[in-house]
Amino acid sequence: MIVDGRLQDIRCLIGWVVMLCLWLAAVSMVGEVPRMSPRQARIKDISTIEGIRDNQLVGYGIVVGLQGTGDSQQTTFPTQTLVATLLRMGVSVPAAAIRVQNLAAVFVSATLPPFARPGTKLDITVASAGDARSLEGGLLLLTPLSGADGKMYAEAQGPLVVGGYSVNVNGNITQLNHPNTARVPYGAMVERGVPLDLAGRESFSLLLDDADFKSAEAMAQAVNLELGRTGARVVDSRRIELSVLKGEDIPALLARVESIEVSVFPRAKVIVNERTGTVVIGGTVVLQPVSILHGGLAVNVVSEFQVSQPTAFSSGGTTQVVQQTKVEALDKPVNRIELKQGATVDDLVRSLQAIGASARDVISILQAMKSAGALEAEIEVL
Repeated sequence: MIVDGRLQDIRCLIGWVVMLCLWLAAVSMVGEVPRMSPRQARIKDISTIEGIRDNQLVGYGIVVGLQGTGDSQQTTFPTQTLVATLLRMGVSVPAAAIRVQNLAAVFVSATLPPFARPGTKLDITVASAGDARSLEGGLLLLTPLSGADGKMYAEAQGPLVVGGYSVNVNGNITQLNHPNTARVPYGAMVERGVPLDLAGRESFSLLLDDADFKSAEAMAQAVNLELGRTGARVVDSRRIELSVLKGEDIPALLARVESIEVSVFPRAKVIVNERTGTVVIGGTVVLQPVSILHGGLAVNVVSEFQVSQPTAFSSGGTTQVVQQTKVEALDKPVNRIELKQGATVDDLVRSLQAIGASARDVISILQAMKSAGALEAEIEVL
């Protein structure tokens, strides 16, 4: 009997130990928050080389050949531009004598890529600067394009490609897309390039698109491993300095470095656009345990005006306008969301959809979660 009692006590003790181990394992699994592993990306996709960059060009010109959809006579500067253009061609016409509606003043923009040489063709975008209804069927006359330094780098000319239309008949308007903006494929030709000589350079700077010390350190280590020497050095969270050996082929070196795949540690972000109600939540966002109560109070105030007439054969009675005000209040029930330890972004989205939250509600809830410390991410409002 004594032996059986001791065996029973030992079995109970073993059972308690097993239950304790299972409980500790469950707690450790629940307390573990899933983190996204770093993603692999090429250096050319996440960084740029300092000095090798695009340049913005802009110009002002006129579009002719429109079918009565150009700028009106109240817009004076298109007519002045036409007069100046005709004067350069030897035709002198007073501005007061010009009555045309088939031209429009426009601004022309283009992007000058690095290493562009004279003769390189560029795509251009043309946008109306006046009150023209449509640029459909127009022809852009020769327009010089200048950079930020005021120098001319390209010239643009050609027929416009409009991705829309606007039709006005007897006051009825039918419009598709934006007919006041057009493109001209290969409509500009470079006349002056931006000089950039790679020969003789002793170093280059790689600039990360998103500043991060860990990503910068991973990039430097990957470059040094690929080159077999200490050629890359982290300067700060965005800049990595790449050294060049004497007599080394620089284009081959840059091509080799740009093709290296490195581990990237993206920053957890939540992008919010309150104008359109768009919310984009990154996969690296971590949620902490939180309980959300979401409800609302709707109050409607309606005012109606009624006419009060005096009774028949009454003396001294007048007609009066009486305002009747009605107040209605609707207290919506509170919706509850509970996110436990280890909850994911998918759990949050499903819970918000379950309570019928709108895009504006989601934005308010995310901002409140950030203030409460339950959202480990940076909220960026567009």
